[in-house]
This record gives sequence, C-alpha cells and structure tokens, in this order.
Amino acid sequence: MIFHFFDEVEEFSSGSSSCGSSSTGFDGKEGVYHEDVEEDDDAAAVDTAENSSKAEAAKAFWDSQEELLLSTLRRTTSFESKIRKATKEAIMELNAIGVNCVCQKRAVDGCRKCMRKGVCDRLQKGGFSCTICKSKWKSSQEIPAGEHTYMEVVQDTGPKRSELKVIIELNFKSEFMMARGCEEYNRLLERLPDVYVGKTDRLKTLIKILCSASKKCMKENKMHMAPWRKHKYMQAKWLGKPEKQPTLILPELHMEIRPSRPKASMLTFDFSDNLKILHPATMIKVL
Repeated sequence: MIFHFFDEVEEFSSGSSSCGSSSTGFDGKEGVYHEDVEEDDDAAAVDTAENSSKAEAAKAFWDSQEELLLSTLRRTTSFESKIRKATKEAIMELNAIGVNCVCQKRAVDGCRKCMRKGVCDRLQKGGFSCTICKSKWKSSQEIPAGEHTYMEVVQDTGPKRSELKVIIELNFKSEFMMARGCEEYNRLLERLPDVYVGKTDRLKTLIKILCSASKKCMKENKMHMAPWRKHKYMQAKWLGKPEKQPTLILPELHMEIRPSRPKASMLTFDFSDNLKILHPATMIKVL
C-alpha cells in the first residue's frame, strides 16, 4: 500500500444533439402545418434545455466541491506541519526496518495496528503528546453501531485557551472509497491524502464535503445510501468522545530495571505490558 501526504503547497462535455431535417406535413391547404409536428419539436427543445441545465448544475457542484476540498487541505498551522513531518518520518523508518507484528494472528509484513503503535511510540519519543484513541457509538434509527481506532496529538495551549487536537488517520482515503463511485467522485477522492494529519475542525469540513459528494454520486447512480456512508456515521469515527489507550513506551529488554517506590504513573506503565498492539496492512511507501 502506498501512503501519500498532502503537501501544504501543492466534464461534463454535453454532446450537442443535432436535429435532422424532417419533412413538413400539410393538411392539403398551402401553408398549414400539422400541429403534432410542432408539439414534438417543442417537447424535444424543452428536453434538450433541461438536460443541458442539469449537466451544467452537476458540473458546477463537482467543481465547487473539489475547490473547497483543496482549499481545506492547503490550510495548516505550524503545529500541524511539525506533526505531519514527524509522522512521515516515522512511517518511512518503520518501512525501512519492517513492522514487527506482535498480534496473535501475525501478518507477514506487519499490520496496521502494529504500524499505528510504532508511529505513536516514535511521536512520543519526539516530544509529542500522542495517544491511540478508540471511538465507539451505539446504534440508532439513522446509523448502526460501530467503532474506529486512530491517533490523536494534543497541544497544551495553557489554562486560558482550549487545547488543540490534531487527528492522525493512517487509512484516510480508504475510509471514503466506494466500489461503484462515479467518475467525478473518484476524481475528488484522488485529491485526498492517504494519511490525514490535521485539526478536528478541518477534518469536520472534509467529512461534510465527502459525504455530500457521496450522496450526490449515489443519487445520480440511483443507488441506495448505505447507513455507514452517512454523514453522522463518518463523524462518529473521529469526532466523538473516544477511549484513550495508554501508550507509554516500554524500556529496552537489555536495560536493568531497579525497583522503586510505587508511583501513580507506574499504574499506567503496568497496563501497557498487556496491551495488544495494531488490522492487516502491507509495507507502506511514503511519497
């Protein structure tokens, strides 16, 4: 699998329908036309105008969605850029040395769960407050129950300002893929990075754009909108109140650990020994 990051600086051709010349019908009197011929011509003209108008409206919709998506992706802060750079370096390092899968069902080339853990550990070593989060939500009349795992980095902005959260999703583009997506939707999807690293409000905007586009695509293809593609379901993946898993970095095996007095942080440390670590994935190439 190839992972792409979005760099900060980065048709409808409506066919003209020709009307063939048809013989003009007369009722025997010179200059008098059959009324049904005129009505057919008028109906054809109306249909052509309506089709042209629909095509123009559809093109305007997809163009505006693409422009809005790109402008959202280009916006960034220095904090987001630092995390994006560190995440990219972590993935490159893990690709080089290989992901050591420690799951019960081990994957040959490592797995996404272990990759996520490896990235999180390296971000913590780099001084970022990174945690692995799992969101869970119950079923409702609109959407089914589900859960999703991702990473979150929090910047401490002081007591007077709310903390800044940055979401890291290693499988971002795949979350919005459709088996039978229309050409315009697939082209919009190609604009997305494989790995998303950005603030929650930016992610919220992207979800709205993509869910609106998928709804339009489904409607044009006369397909049913699956509940797991709805806006509310996609929001629940990253924008709810997740459970944060302790992710303290374990000491190297060759290090001698001396007993010390019990401390509050040791409770978290003990739990990390029993953590199971990352879904199957292949080697990741960062472009």
